[in-house]
Amino acid sequence: MFKLRCIKCGREYSQKKIIYTCECKGLLEVVLDLDSIKVKKRDFQKRSPGVWRYREFLPVAGRIISLQEGGTPLYKAENLGKKIGVRELYIKNEGANPSGSFKDRGMTVGVTKALELKVKAVGCASTGNTSASLAAYAARANLKCFVILPAGKIALGKLVQAILHGATVVGIKGNFDAALKLITEASLKFNVYLLNSINPWRLEGQKTEAFEIAEQLNWEVPDRVIVPVGNCGNISAIWKGFKEFYDYGFVNSLPQLAGIQASGAAPVVNAFKKGLDEVSPIANPDTIATAIRIGAPVNAPKALRAVRESNGMMEDVSDEEIITAQKLLARTEGIGVEPASAASVAGLIKLLNNGSIGKDEKIVCVVTGHALKDPEMIFNKYEKPLEIEPTLAELEKIIKS
Repeated sequence: MFKLRCIKCGREYSQKKIIYTCECKGLLEVVLDLDSIKVKKRDFQKRSPGVWRYREFLPVAGRIISLQEGGTPLYKAENLGKKIGVRELYIKNEGANPSGSFKDRGMTVGVTKALELKVKAVGCASTGNTSASLAAYAARANLKCFVILPAGKIALGKLVQAILHGATVVGIKGNFDAALKLITEASLKFNVYLLNSINPWRLEGQKTEAFEIAEQLNWEVPDRVIVPVGNCGNISAIWKGFKEFYDYGFVNSLPQLAGIQASGAAPVVNAFKKGLDEVSPIANPDTIATAIRIGAPVNAPKALRAVRESNGMMEDVSDEEIITAQKLLARTEGIGVEPASAASVAGLIKLLNNGSIGKDEKIVCVVTGHALKDPEMIFNKYEKPLEIEPTLAELEKIIKS
Protein backbone atom coordinates (compact mmCIF):
# COMPACT_ATOMS: atom_id res chain seq x y z
CA MET A 1 0.00 0.00 0.00
CA PHE A 2 2.98 2.33 0.31
CA LYS A 3 6.66 2.76 -0.48
CA LEU A 4 9.60 4.88 0.62
CA ARG A 5 10.99 7.08 -2.15
CA CYS A 6 13.69 9.72 -2.52
CA ILE A 7 12.32 13.12 -3.56
CA LYS A 8 15.60 13.92 -5.36
CA CYS A 9 16.52 10.86 -7.44
CA GLY A 10 13.39 8.69 -7.12
CA ARG A 11 15.15 5.66 -5.67
CA GLU A 12 12.88 3.41 -3.60
CA TYR A 13 13.62 1.60 -0.34
CA SER A 14 11.98 -1.17 1.67
CA GLN A 15 9.69 -0.08 4.49
CA LYS A 16 11.65 -2.50 6.73
CA LYS A 17 14.95 -0.69 6.20
CA ILE A 18 16.05 1.78 8.86
CA ILE A 19 17.14 4.72 6.74
CA TYR A 20 16.66 8.48 6.99
CA THR A 21 18.09 9.85 3.74
CA CYS A 22 18.78 8.41 0.31
CA GLU A 23 22.26 7.36 -0.78
CA CYS A 24 22.22 10.48 -2.97
CA LYS A 25 21.62 12.52 0.24
CA GLY A 26 18.09 13.35 -0.86
CA LEU A 27 15.15 13.36 1.55
CA LEU A 28 12.79 10.40 1.71
CA GLU A 29 9.01 10.46 1.69
CA VAL A 30 6.28 7.87 2.08
CA VAL A 31 4.19 7.38 -1.06
CA LEU A 32 0.76 5.82 -0.56
CA ASP A 33 -1.02 3.68 -3.12
CA LEU A 34 -4.30 5.56 -2.89
CA ASP A 35 -6.05 3.06 -5.18
CA SER A 36 -5.62 0.38 -2.53
CA ILE A 37 -7.34 2.46 0.17
CA LYS A 38 -11.03 1.77 0.70
CA VAL A 39 -12.69 4.22 3.05
CA LYS A 40 -15.56 6.71 2.95
CA LYS A 41 -16.12 9.98 4.79
CA ARG A 42 -18.88 8.41 6.87
CA ASP A 43 -16.40 5.82 8.15
CA PHE A 44 -14.46 8.58 9.90
CA GLN A 45 -17.58 9.82 11.64
CA LYS A 46 -17.97 6.47 13.43
CA ARG A 47 -14.56 6.86 15.07
CA SER A 48 -13.15 8.99 17.88
CA PRO A 49 -11.36 12.22 16.91
CA GLY A 50 -7.60 11.98 16.60
CA VAL A 51 -4.71 10.93 14.42
CA TRP A 52 -5.82 7.29 14.12
CA ARG A 53 -9.26 8.30 12.91
CA TYR A 54 -7.53 8.34 9.51
CA ARG A 55 -5.70 5.02 9.93
CA GLU A 56 -6.13 3.95 6.30
CA PHE A 57 -3.79 6.80 5.34
CA LEU A 58 -1.16 5.92 7.96
CA PRO A 59 1.48 3.45 6.72
CA VAL A 60 2.29 1.50 9.87
CA ALA A 61 1.13 -1.80 11.33
CA GLY A 62 1.10 -3.59 14.66
CA ARG A 63 0.66 -2.20 18.14
CA ILE A 64 -0.28 1.48 18.08
CA ILE A 65 1.38 3.77 20.61
CA SER A 66 -1.07 6.56 21.33
CA LEU A 67 -1.87 9.17 23.95
CA GLN A 68 -5.10 10.15 22.12
CA GLU A 69 -3.33 12.87 20.17
CA GLY A 70 -4.95 14.92 17.45
CA GLY A 71 -8.58 15.98 17.32
CA THR A 72 -7.42 19.49 18.25
CA PRO A 73 -9.83 22.44 18.13
CA LEU A 74 -10.32 24.62 15.08
CA TYR A 75 -11.58 27.92 16.47
CA LYS A 76 -13.38 30.50 14.39
CA ALA A 77 -11.50 33.63 15.49
CA GLU A 78 -14.21 36.25 15.07
CA ASN A 79 -12.75 38.78 17.52
CA LEU A 80 -9.25 38.59 16.06
CA GLY A 81 -10.60 38.52 12.51
CA LYS A 82 -12.56 41.71 13.11
CA LYS A 83 -9.56 43.35 14.75
CA ILE A 84 -7.22 42.74 11.81
CA GLY A 85 -9.87 42.86 9.06
CA VAL A 86 -10.18 39.24 7.91
CA ARG A 87 -13.60 37.99 6.85
CA GLU A 88 -13.18 34.34 7.90
CA LEU A 89 -10.28 33.40 10.17
CA TYR A 90 -9.66 30.12 12.00
CA ILE A 91 -7.03 29.05 14.51
CA LYS A 92 -5.95 25.39 14.53
CA ASN A 93 -4.75 24.95 18.11
CA GLU A 94 -2.11 22.22 18.19
CA GLY A 95 -1.20 23.17 21.75
CA ALA A 96 -4.18 21.02 22.79
CA ASN A 97 -2.23 17.82 22.07
CA PRO A 98 -1.19 15.64 25.06
CA SER A 99 2.34 17.05 25.45
CA GLY A 100 1.25 20.53 24.37
CA SER A 101 2.47 20.66 20.77
CA PHE A 102 1.89 19.32 17.25
CA LYS A 103 4.88 17.00 17.66
CA ASP A 104 2.59 14.37 19.23
CA ARG A 105 0.99 13.70 15.85
CA GLY A 106 4.34 12.66 14.45
CA MET A 107 5.48 10.74 17.51
CA THR A 108 2.45 8.46 17.67
CA VAL A 109 3.27 7.22 14.16
CA GLY A 110 7.05 7.41 14.55
CA VAL A 111 7.17 5.44 17.80
CA THR A 112 4.65 2.94 16.45
CA LYS A 113 7.01 2.47 13.50
CA ALA A 114 9.92 2.04 15.95
CA LEU A 115 8.13 -0.92 17.55
CA GLU A 116 7.38 -2.36 14.12
CA LEU A 117 11.11 -2.19 13.37
CA LYS A 118 11.86 -3.85 16.75
CA VAL A 119 14.24 -1.15 17.98
CA LYS A 120 15.02 -0.79 21.69
CA ALA A 121 15.87 2.92 21.91
CA VAL A 122 14.80 6.16 20.26
CA GLY A 123 16.44 9.56 20.15
CA CYS A 124 16.20 13.12 18.88
CA ALA A 125 17.77 16.54 18.88
CA SER A 126 15.42 19.25 20.01
CA THR A 127 14.71 22.89 20.66
CA GLY A 128 12.29 21.56 23.29
CA ASN A 129 8.96 20.31 21.93
CA THR A 130 10.35 17.29 20.11
CA SER A 131 12.11 16.08 23.24
CA ALA A 132 9.01 16.54 25.38
CA SER A 133 6.86 14.61 22.95
CA LEU A 134 9.31 11.81 22.20
CA ALA A 135 10.00 11.26 25.91
CA ALA A 136 6.28 10.81 26.58
CA TYR A 137 5.70 8.37 23.72
CA ALA A 138 8.88 6.43 24.46
CA ALA A 139 7.66 5.99 28.04
CA ARG A 140 4.31 4.74 26.71
CA ALA A 141 6.12 2.26 24.46
CA ASN A 142 8.62 1.21 27.15
CA LEU A 143 11.57 2.30 24.99
CA LYS A 144 14.76 4.00 26.10
CA CYS A 145 14.90 7.63 25.03
CA PHE A 146 17.90 9.91 24.45
CA VAL A 147 17.55 13.61 23.69
CA ILE A 148 20.30 16.09 22.75
CA LEU A 149 19.62 19.75 23.54
CA PRO A 150 21.49 23.06 23.25
CA ALA A 151 22.56 23.59 26.89
CA GLY A 152 20.91 26.56 28.56
CA LYS A 153 18.80 27.45 25.52
CA ILE A 154 15.67 25.35 26.06
CA ALA A 155 12.47 26.80 27.50
CA LEU A 156 11.93 25.39 30.99
CA GLY A 157 8.39 24.22 30.27
CA LYS A 158 9.74 21.87 27.61
CA LEU A 159 12.86 20.70 29.40
CA VAL A 160 10.95 19.57 32.48
CA GLN A 161 8.68 17.41 30.33
CA ALA A 162 11.59 15.43 28.91
CA ILE A 163 13.01 14.96 32.40
CA LEU A 164 9.61 14.05 33.87
CA HIS A 165 9.04 11.28 31.33
CA GLY A 166 12.41 9.69 32.03
CA ALA A 167 14.46 10.54 28.96
CA THR A 168 18.23 10.69 29.21
CA VAL A 169 18.75 14.40 28.59
CA VAL A 170 22.14 15.58 27.30
CA GLY A 171 22.99 19.24 26.87
CA ILE A 172 25.71 20.28 24.43
CA LYS A 173 27.74 23.43 23.96
CA GLY A 174 26.21 24.31 20.63
CA ASN A 175 22.93 25.06 18.87
CA PHE A 176 20.16 22.80 17.54
CA ASP A 177 21.97 22.13 14.27
CA ALA A 178 24.99 20.77 16.16
CA ALA A 179 22.68 18.67 18.33
CA LEU A 180 21.00 17.17 15.26
CA LYS A 181 24.34 16.33 13.67
CA LEU A 182 25.45 14.56 16.85
CA ILE A 183 22.29 12.49 17.38
CA THR A 184 22.20 11.55 13.67
CA GLU A 185 25.75 10.18 13.90
CA ALA A 186 24.90 8.41 17.16
CA SER A 187 21.75 6.85 15.74
CA LEU A 188 23.72 5.18 12.97
CA LYS A 189 26.48 3.95 15.26
CA PHE A 190 24.55 2.92 18.37
CA ASN A 191 21.26 1.65 16.90
CA VAL A 192 19.15 4.47 18.33
CA TYR A 193 16.11 5.09 16.13
CA LEU A 194 16.14 8.75 15.07
CA LEU A 195 12.80 10.55 15.37
CA ASN A 196 13.53 14.05 14.21
CA SER A 197 11.47 15.26 11.27
CA ILE A 198 14.05 13.92 8.83
CA ASN A 199 12.35 10.59 9.61
CA PRO A 200 9.64 10.30 6.91
CA TRP A 201 7.41 8.06 9.03
CA ARG A 202 7.05 10.76 11.66
CA LEU A 203 5.77 13.25 9.11
CA GLU A 204 2.98 10.84 8.20
CA GLY A 205 1.38 11.56 11.55
CA GLN A 206 1.73 15.31 11.13
CA LYS A 207 -0.13 15.32 7.82
CA THR A 208 -3.32 14.53 9.76
CA GLU A 209 -3.50 18.25 10.65
CA ALA A 210 -4.65 18.76 7.06
CA PHE A 211 -7.16 15.91 7.30
CA GLU A 212 -8.72 17.44 10.39
CA ILE A 213 -8.87 20.96 8.97
CA ALA A 214 -10.70 19.65 5.91
CA GLU A 215 -13.18 17.65 7.96
CA GLN A 216 -13.70 20.41 10.54
CA LEU A 217 -14.58 22.82 7.73
CA ASN A 218 -17.16 20.38 6.36
CA TRP A 219 -14.80 19.26 3.59
CA GLU A 220 -14.32 22.78 2.26
CA VAL A 221 -10.62 23.57 2.02
CA PRO A 222 -9.55 27.05 3.18
CA ASP A 223 -8.05 29.48 0.71
CA ARG A 224 -4.86 29.70 2.74
CA VAL A 225 -3.11 27.85 5.56
CA ILE A 226 -0.40 29.74 7.44
CA VAL A 227 2.24 27.71 9.30
CA PRO A 228 5.27 28.57 11.48
CA VAL A 229 8.44 27.11 9.95
CA GLY A 230 11.45 25.79 11.84
CA ASN A 231 12.93 22.50 10.69
CA CYS A 232 10.36 22.54 7.84
CA GLY A 233 8.74 19.16 8.43
CA ASN A 234 5.29 20.36 9.45
CA ILE A 235 4.47 22.60 6.51
CA SER A 236 5.50 19.88 4.05
CA ALA A 237 3.46 17.28 5.98
CA ILE A 238 0.36 19.49 5.95
CA TRP A 239 0.68 19.93 2.19
CA LYS A 240 1.06 16.17 1.75
CA GLY A 241 -2.12 15.62 3.73
CA PHE A 242 -4.16 18.03 1.66
CA LYS A 243 -2.83 16.53 -1.56
CA GLU A 244 -3.70 12.97 -0.49
CA PHE A 245 -7.27 13.96 0.38
CA TYR A 246 -7.53 15.84 -2.93
CA ASP A 247 -6.16 12.95 -4.98
CA TYR A 248 -8.45 10.52 -3.15
CA GLY A 249 -11.46 12.70 -3.93
CA PHE A 250 -12.39 13.82 -0.42
CA VAL A 251 -11.86 17.53 -1.22
CA ASN A 252 -12.25 19.51 -4.42
CA SER A 253 -9.49 22.08 -4.04
CA LEU A 254 -6.11 22.74 -2.45
CA PRO A 255 -5.06 25.66 -0.23
CA GLN A 256 -2.21 28.06 -0.77
CA LEU A 257 0.42 27.78 1.94
CA ALA A 258 2.23 30.57 3.73
CA GLY A 259 5.35 29.60 5.68
CA ILE A 260 6.53 32.01 8.38
CA GLN A 261 9.99 32.13 9.95
CA ALA A 262 11.46 34.42 12.60
CA SER A 263 13.67 37.11 11.07
CA GLY A 264 16.71 35.93 13.03
CA ALA A 265 16.29 32.38 11.73
CA ALA A 266 14.92 32.67 8.22
CA PRO A 267 17.16 30.75 5.81
CA VAL A 268 14.23 29.18 3.94
CA VAL A 269 12.41 32.47 3.51
CA ASN A 270 15.62 33.97 2.15
CA ALA A 271 15.96 31.15 -0.39
CA PHE A 272 12.30 31.37 -1.38
CA LYS A 273 12.40 35.10 -1.99
CA LYS A 274 15.52 34.72 -4.13
CA GLY A 275 14.01 31.86 -6.13
CA LEU A 276 16.71 29.44 -4.98
CA ASP A 277 16.46 25.68 -4.44
CA GLU A 278 19.43 25.57 -2.07
CA VAL A 279 19.24 27.09 1.40
CA SER A 280 22.24 28.91 2.87
CA PRO A 281 22.38 28.00 6.58
CA ILE A 282 22.50 30.64 9.29
CA ALA A 283 25.38 29.84 11.65
CA ASN A 284 23.94 31.51 14.75
CA PRO A 285 20.15 31.79 14.50
CA ASP A 286 18.69 34.21 17.03
CA THR A 287 15.04 34.67 17.97
CA ILE A 288 12.81 34.68 21.01
CA ALA A 289 10.77 31.96 19.27
CA THR A 290 12.96 29.08 20.47
CA ALA A 291 10.93 26.35 18.76
CA ILE A 292 11.87 27.73 15.33
CA ARG A 293 15.40 28.89 16.20
CA ILE A 294 16.98 26.66 13.54
CA GLY A 295 19.67 27.79 11.12
CA ALA A 296 19.98 24.70 8.90
CA PRO A 297 16.53 23.10 8.56
CA VAL A 298 16.85 19.56 7.25
CA ASN A 299 13.49 19.51 5.48
CA ALA A 300 14.00 22.78 3.62
CA PRO A 301 13.69 21.12 0.16
CA LYS A 302 10.31 19.65 1.12
CA ALA A 303 9.10 22.99 2.46
CA LEU A 304 10.17 24.92 -0.64
CA ARG A 305 8.52 22.33 -2.87
CA ALA A 306 5.28 22.46 -0.85
CA VAL A 307 5.01 26.25 -0.85
CA ARG A 308 5.79 26.50 -4.56
CA GLU A 309 3.43 23.68 -5.54
CA SER A 310 0.64 25.41 -3.63
CA ASN A 311 1.38 28.74 -5.32
CA GLY A 312 2.01 30.06 -1.84
CA MET A 313 4.46 32.41 -0.17
CA MET A 314 6.95 32.75 2.67
CA GLU A 315 7.65 35.65 4.99
CA ASP A 316 9.74 36.45 8.06
CA VAL A 317 8.59 38.34 11.15
CA SER A 318 10.51 40.12 13.88
CA ASP A 319 10.50 39.13 17.53
CA GLU A 320 8.50 42.28 18.26
CA GLU A 321 5.86 41.26 15.71
CA ILE A 322 5.74 37.76 17.22
CA ILE A 323 5.17 39.05 20.77
CA THR A 324 2.51 41.50 19.56
CA ALA A 325 0.68 38.66 17.78
CA GLN A 326 0.97 36.34 20.80
CA LYS A 327 -0.59 38.99 23.02
CA LEU A 328 -3.29 39.82 20.48
CA LEU A 329 -4.34 36.19 20.07
CA ALA A 330 -4.45 35.62 23.83
CA ARG A 331 -6.41 38.80 24.54
CA THR A 332 -8.93 38.60 21.72
CA GLU A 333 -9.59 34.85 21.56
CA GLY A 334 -8.33 33.42 24.87
CA ILE A 335 -5.85 31.16 23.06
CA GLY A 336 -2.44 31.06 24.74
CA VAL A 337 0.47 29.97 22.56
CA GLU A 338 4.26 29.99 22.75
CA PRO A 339 6.14 32.57 20.64
CA ALA A 340 6.92 30.25 17.70
CA SER A 341 3.22 29.47 17.37
CA ALA A 342 2.35 33.14 17.23
CA ALA A 343 4.59 33.50 14.17
CA SER A 344 1.71 32.35 11.97
CA VAL A 345 -0.56 35.12 13.26
CA ALA A 346 2.26 37.66 13.03
CA GLY A 347 2.86 36.53 9.45
CA LEU A 348 -0.82 36.89 8.61
CA ILE A 349 -0.89 40.47 9.93
CA LYS A 350 2.24 41.38 7.97
CA LEU A 351 0.97 39.81 4.75
CA LEU A 352 -2.38 41.59 5.14
CA ASN A 353 -0.68 44.91 5.69
CA ASN A 354 1.52 44.60 2.60
CA GLY A 355 -1.36 43.43 0.44
CA SER A 356 -0.08 39.89 -0.20
CA ILE A 357 -3.21 38.30 1.30
CA GLY A 358 -6.78 39.37 0.62
CA LYS A 359 -9.09 40.18 3.51
CA ASP A 360 -11.93 38.16 1.93
CA GLU A 361 -10.02 34.87 2.07
CA LYS A 362 -10.88 31.94 4.32
CA ILE A 363 -7.69 31.55 6.34
CA VAL A 364 -6.42 28.98 8.85
CA CYS A 365 -3.48 29.87 11.09
CA VAL A 366 -1.80 26.82 12.62
CA VAL A 367 -0.51 27.51 16.14
CA THR A 368 1.85 24.77 17.18
CA GLY A 369 2.46 24.86 20.94
CA HIS A 370 0.89 25.88 24.26
CA ALA A 371 1.80 29.11 26.05
CA LEU A 372 3.02 27.21 29.12
CA LYS A 373 5.82 25.74 27.05
CA ASP A 374 7.72 28.99 27.57
CA PRO A 375 6.43 30.78 30.70
CA GLU A 376 9.73 32.58 31.39
CA MET A 377 9.33 34.64 28.24
CA ILE A 378 5.93 35.90 29.40
CA PHE A 379 7.35 36.98 32.75
CA ASN A 380 10.23 38.72 31.00
CA LYS A 381 8.28 40.50 28.26
CA TYR A 382 4.81 41.18 29.68
CA GLU A 383 3.42 43.44 32.40
CA LYS A 384 4.34 42.48 35.93
CA PRO A 385 1.58 41.72 38.48
CA LEU A 386 0.54 44.68 40.61
CA GLU A 387 1.17 44.61 44.36
CA ILE A 388 -0.93 46.48 46.94
CA GLU A 389 -1.81 46.42 50.60
CA PRO A 390 -4.86 44.17 51.22
CA THR A 391 -7.35 47.01 51.57
CA LEU A 392 -10.47 47.90 49.63
CA ALA A 393 -9.24 51.48 49.24
CA GLU A 394 -6.05 50.30 47.50
CA LEU A 395 -7.99 47.98 45.23
CA GLU A 396 -10.44 50.76 44.38
CA LYS A 397 -7.61 52.88 43.01
CA ILE A 398 -6.68 50.13 40.57
CA ILE A 399 -10.26 49.43 39.51
CA LYS A 400 -10.99 53.11 38.87
CA SER A 401 -7.73 53.61 37.01
